[in-house]
Amino acid sequence: MYINVSFYHQCCICTKIDFVNFFFLLCFRFFSPLSLVPYVTFTGLGLYRLGFPMMAKCIEIGLPALIVMVFISLYLNRYTFTKRPIFDRYAMLFSVASVWLFAEVLTSSTAYNHKPESTQTSCRTDRAGLISAAPWVYLPYPFQWGSPTFNSGEAFAMMAASFVSLFESTGTFYAAARYGSATPVPPSIISRGTGWMGVATFLNGMFGSVTGSTASVENAGLLALTRVGSRRVIQISAGFMIFFSVFGKFGALFASVPLPIIAALYCVFFGYVSSAGLGFLQFCNLNNFRTKFVLGFSFFLGISVPQYFSEYYHVKHESTSPRWLNDIVTVLCMSHTTVAALVAFILDLTLSREDDATKNDSGLQWWEKFTLYNADIRNNEFYALPCRLDELFPAL
Repeated sequence: MYINVSFYHQCCICTKIDFVNFFFLLCFRFFSPLSLVPYVTFTGLGLYRLGFPMMAKCIEIGLPALIVMVFISLYLNRYTFTKRPIFDRYAMLFSVASVWLFAEVLTSSTAYNHKPESTQTSCRTDRAGLISAAPWVYLPYPFQWGSPTFNSGEAFAMMAASFVSLFESTGTFYAAARYGSATPVPPSIISRGTGWMGVATFLNGMFGSVTGSTASVENAGLLALTRVGSRRVIQISAGFMIFFSVFGKFGALFASVPLPIIAALYCVFFGYVSSAGLGFLQFCNLNNFRTKFVLGFSFFLGISVPQYFSEYYHVKHESTSPRWLNDIVTVLCMSHTTVAALVAFILDLTLSREDDATKNDSGLQWWEKFTLYNADIRNNEFYALPCRLDELFPAL
């Protein structure tokens, strides 16, 4: 029954995104490089729990995966001479294939037969049961889990989750633009992107996928690793994803990769996304104490506030407040990206807009020329939609 609720929840998300779209379009016209530093940095840094903590659940395959990944992508080219950048572009494939084979050898050699259940679940390559349970061919269809139901309290909680998703997705947009050597993303493109996310989330709810759509932070990190900023690559990847979702046995094969190996990749990908945010510091005056305060304060609260809500909030307020209200507050305040971005934006908006000198310290004078789509002719190259869709969805 939980899945039945998801359709109307995600319909509410689409409605919420329509209103939030307008809000984002206004707010992002006032962003500066200074406020984007904690925003984009915590888009990657806030996902630290998916890195080493998850990798350490099976350290004997997670740590080798991390070492092999770093060695192939950064060190191997020192000892080989190739005309094309092979190792950094295919480092992920080489790393996953080699360590996955190593995990298969450990599993086949009965190394985990007498280990605790949690260790076997994380380390063994034959414990997931995905391949045997997956059908050969499966075509999803609308309302496959039954007729939708609605709960107002849970719908509001899902709206809060959509708000957090928009924040984190937008940070990913800026990171992808940086690593794709594109111009800073104009606010109208951000608005258009979040609108399409709302449409995708609506379809997710209709077809019963439980969760909504969001931008992939790890793909932005993969873009930095491979240095391949091509739409054709994304289109081909989307085709493979559709193929593997329809033909379940093939998709289950790749889904059965032990999670510690994936967590090792996250350590690299999320690190790249975080460094994209730090890259905006080059446009700020780090000798200014206002700049230092905005950065330090937003970074500290971006870590400290979610930590409080993770450890103490439910203990103190679980029995005194409605559950739906607790869910909304918890979802919003446990997001490192949302907290850091809001704090930095408010401080930057109130402290760094007094005169030309303070605007220059926050990088705003350099940034203002990118707030309008037509202000830079290169935007058509980077953000134009294919198949003449720009006529239906024009950018401002």
